[in-house]
Amino acid sequence: MNFDNVTIFDHPLIQHKISFLRDKDTGSKDFRELVDEIAMLMAYEATRDLPLEEVMVETPIAPCKTKKLTGPKITIVPVLRAGLGMVKGIQALIPTVRIGHIGLYRDHETLEPVEYYCKLPEEVKEGLTIVLDPMLATGGSASAAIRFIKEKGAKNIKLMNIIGAVAGVERIRRDHPDVHIYCGTVDEVLNANGYINPGLGDAGDRLFGTL
Repeated sequence: MNFDNVTIFDHPLIQHKISFLRDKDTGSKDFRELVDEIAMLMAYEATRDLPLEEVMVETPIAPCKTKKLTGPKITIVPVLRAGLGMVKGIQALIPTVRIGHIGLYRDHETLEPVEYYCKLPEEVKEGLTIVLDPMLATGGSASAAIRFIKEKGAKNIKLMNIIGAVAGVERIRRDHPDVHIYCGTVDEVLNANGYINPGLGDAGDRLFGTL
């Protein structure tokens, strides 16, 4: 898969950690720690294009021209509940990040995602917003979350998933061609229940020990 607005990570550390995430014998504690670590590594790349400004600082030796981040604060928006597992790792990398939340459920009659909770900081209207969800399966929930966030005024949005499926990636590209997708890896197929195959199972259940 090679698209302009899709980044699939080939970094050895990310691939190594995803292997442990996939393992059915990895317990919740280790699973949470791995999600933290992978999210931090992925955020490093997803924020590569952040704007900088030149500033002067005094080192112990002499004045020095250097660079600092500029512009509005970054906002991360975990999709409840599994997306919460990716927050801590990104906060460790960017302590000043703002955090919004969005929750969705699927209407049993229409099968369409419905927003039941959405609280976002004002910064989404000006700065970068990164939507977090460990899994990108069919892409329906992620697409709806992005749509709802756009309706709140966000314009610069990125999507970060640890494991995606081809169908989900293609859905986001079709529905939101302006959104750059970052995936740790992409699996080819979904099973009959809509889970990524081979995937890693239900990320929320494995994060929070509700198997």
